[in-house]
Amino acid sequence: MEIRKNVAPEFVLGAGALDLVGRYASNFAAKKVLVVSDPGVVAAGWAEMVIASLRGANIPSVLCVGVSPNPRDDEIMAGADMFLAEGCDVIVAVGGGSPMDAAKGIGIVATSGQSILSFEGVDQVWVPGPPLICIPTTAGTAADVSQFAIVNDSARKVKIAIISKAMVPDAALIDPRTTTTMDAELTAATGIDALVHAIEAYVSTASSPVTDLHALKAVQLIPANLAAAIQNPNDMNHRDPMMLGSLFAGLAFSNASLGLVHAMAHSLGGLLDLPHGMCNALLLEYVVAFNYMGAPERFAQLAAAFGVPPEVGADAQKAALIGALCNLRKAVGLGHGLRKMGVRQEDIPLLAQHAFHDPCVATNPVQPSVGDIELIYERALDEPR
Repeated sequence: MEIRKNVAPEFVLGAGALDLVGRYASNFAAKKVLVVSDPGVVAAGWAEMVIASLRGANIPSVLCVGVSPNPRDDEIMAGADMFLAEGCDVIVAVGGGSPMDAAKGIGIVATSGQSILSFEGVDQVWVPGPPLICIPTTAGTAADVSQFAIVNDSARKVKIAIISKAMVPDAALIDPRTTTTMDAELTAATGIDALVHAIEAYVSTASSPVTDLHALKAVQLIPANLAAAIQNPNDMNHRDPMMLGSLFAGLAFSNASLGLVHAMAHSLGGLLDLPHGMCNALLLEYVVAFNYMGAPERFAQLAAAFGVPPEVGADAQKAALIGALCNLRKAVGLGHGLRKMGVRQEDIPLLAQHAFHDPCVATNPVQPSVGDIELIYERALDEPR
């Protein structure tokens, strides 16, 4: 067995976990907390519940909501300025991947005084940030348990990846109740994002028995509950397993890394400011088709976990899995291609260049050329009839 490093934060899972934030901040001896969120989460009331829990523990806080859906470098730098100006010493992130990634960035900028862009790459964070507590409100990104932070370099229009164990939060309070306020489209996009995490981690060249266990369980949970969670948004019988699936997928990809779907989605998000989960959803089946013969046994095992009946021969099994992924995407209301999101044919060469240089490509089961990536973008432009 090869040596593999595995990292994860302390996490509390279950209804009511959010209410523990005051206690956790007290455990970190917090004097003042920067609460990082976004306007949608604030409107849903979750940020106020966090602030109330902190208030109950006699801990003052200040709210930072200047976070875009694809968090930008300037927003993170402004958040770090706010953290320092307000005399904060602990950060709490409540929201989806954007507030959590922004909070990770704010922390390391505040302690180092460096530009967030200087941390791009693997293991480039030498001074850890202040204590960070993450409270996810989507069942998708799993930034609450991962060593990844994705930041939009607004000048270059490129998403950079910061990958370091210093990016792992100190605690994650995972409360499935917070997912009930997501609309149908966000539930669908973040749910398939979690599925992509699991699939890419399982076929990653850095996978291990530990990440395999988490990835396969996520693949069992997510397709079985996603459509029902959309149709019955307040039914915890489906929200609970979706949050659990997201957690398992996060533990898998944080330690096994990702692949070409995420590289291509990062490129779309950086250049065109498109929503990350949606990009993953629209790219998944095309990248699986490209990667399949690089790891046919692994993809067959994923198909079995998905509930796809076994087929004789790799080609038939490949077609069955891709068909199941396509059917799931359409069943959750994502029946369109990239063109409807504003992607143009003339964007593809630059998108492919950016994706080719994304660090997620390193662990993809098949090493693509720029031309390969261009063809995948072209296939994903329009929904096949």
